[in-house]
Amino acid sequence: MSVPPCTKVDVAVLLLCCLSLQGEHQRRLYRDLMKNYNPLERPVYNDSHSLTVRFSFSLMQIMDVDEKNQVLTTNIWLQLYWNDYYLQWNTSEYPGVTNVRFPDNQIWRPDILLYNSADERFDATFHTNVLVNSTGDCQYLPPGIFKSTCYIDVRWFPFDVQRCDLKFGSWTYGGWSLDLQMFEADVTGYIANGEWDLVEVPGRRNERFYDCCKEPYPDVTFTVVMRRRTLYYGLNLLIPCVLISTLALLVFLLPADSGEKISLGITVLLSLTVFMLLVAEIMPATSDSVPLIAQYFATTMVIVGLSVIATVLVLQYHHHDPDGGKMPKWIRVVLLNWCAWFLRMKRPGEERVHLACNNSQRRSSISSVELNVSQGTLQTAAGNMLYIGFRGMERVHYTTSPDSGVLCSRLVGGEGDEKVLLPGATMPSLGGSRGTTEPDLAKILDEVRYIAERFRSQDEDEAICSEWKFAAAVIDRLCLMAFSVFTILCTIGILMSAPNFVEAISKDFFA
Repeated sequence: MSVPPCTKVDVAVLLLCCLSLQGEHQRRLYRDLMKNYNPLERPVYNDSHSLTVRFSFSLMQIMDVDEKNQVLTTNIWLQLYWNDYYLQWNTSEYPGVTNVRFPDNQIWRPDILLYNSADERFDATFHTNVLVNSTGDCQYLPPGIFKSTCYIDVRWFPFDVQRCDLKFGSWTYGGWSLDLQMFEADVTGYIANGEWDLVEVPGRRNERFYDCCKEPYPDVTFTVVMRRRTLYYGLNLLIPCVLISTLALLVFLLPADSGEKISLGITVLLSLTVFMLLVAEIMPATSDSVPLIAQYFATTMVIVGLSVIATVLVLQYHHHDPDGGKMPKWIRVVLLNWCAWFLRMKRPGEERVHLACNNSQRRSSISSVELNVSQGTLQTAAGNMLYIGFRGMERVHYTTSPDSGVLCSRLVGGEGDEKVLLPGATMPSLGGSRGTTEPDLAKILDEVRYIAERFRSQDEDEAICSEWKFAAAVIDRLCLMAFSVFTILCTIGILMSAPNFVEAISKDFFA
């Protein structure tokens, strides 16, 4: 007997019947499972047995790390697996129904919560359906935005590595009623954060005993280990601070006569203060540790402050009043001899002095001055003349030695009118016109003595000022070298003291 072939209409009717039968079986299964089911009852065969709950989560994203409030915000999908003894069925009695879904408030589910939650609602999970298969195995995957408390250690900021714990456990069940087991955390779907690099998410199962009860209270703690990415802070905080501290060294290169040395130092100090305020706004108000960048800023501010003090000392030396006294001997020995030798600095005009001292021709003395009153001249052996007009004298000529600059700077006044300007020189005898010429010549000599004293006083003042200015230049050069070395050592020593400084620089700046 041959069977007629099935038409398309017959196949459609058969599928519709199967679907309708499956929907009827599923409806009947829900009705049978919920009959006499109590969501408050722990779903075990024997109440003396503990219910095993396997727990893990999938870390999707690190959304924010609030250092000031010490709160970590993460996007997490929880994973809970357990077996419900009362939600089992025979698949042959319900054809086509392999699993069903229940709202989490209609069946029993473990009350697993984040112990260190900082959320306003405390439980930040989105309550989804529970997937149940024919063997009674339940799968509950609620997602949520979790805010957890986390101690932020800012000691090595911005080269720090933070470890934030996420502690999960049952709120009411002990270890004899609910045995919480741990799975490894899943980070395959993790979305990278712009400020933090995820290092690892290790987990551990803990048991804690309380005085009230003998049974243990288990919990599962996952530690989110993350390293701060330093490129942003390096470009916006560290590099400007290094450049500003370098500008502080230019204070010692700026000439003292410019009048801008103090202004430059104060400007650099104010700039560092602004950066310190920016760091203080980010960091939590804690006294447990001082951030590394704050230590660097504070050290740089101390260096700049000391440079301002040194600049004040330099300006005081440079603009020293010659009437205030000569330079003490110990300052002259320390600054003008030892420090100048160490810094390879020479006084202005020192080469000319050495050349003049090594000249074989001795300077001519003014004792060789010959007065020729009859001719009205004051003449030396060199034959050079200087005309000084005066009543009763047609001309007076005098000269100095070839290497001398101004005659008046070498003259020393005497006690009488018969003495000439230098010690040991006496006036030659005058001719028959002594009575007429001697009073006029005495007046001329008095005037020359006065001019010589003025020039000598000016030369002494200039020599004193030159000593103080050279001492100021030595202090400037000495401070430049000392502060340069100190700044380099502080920069390298403080920044490289971070445990992961090399790793952070190599990954963020040279990646």
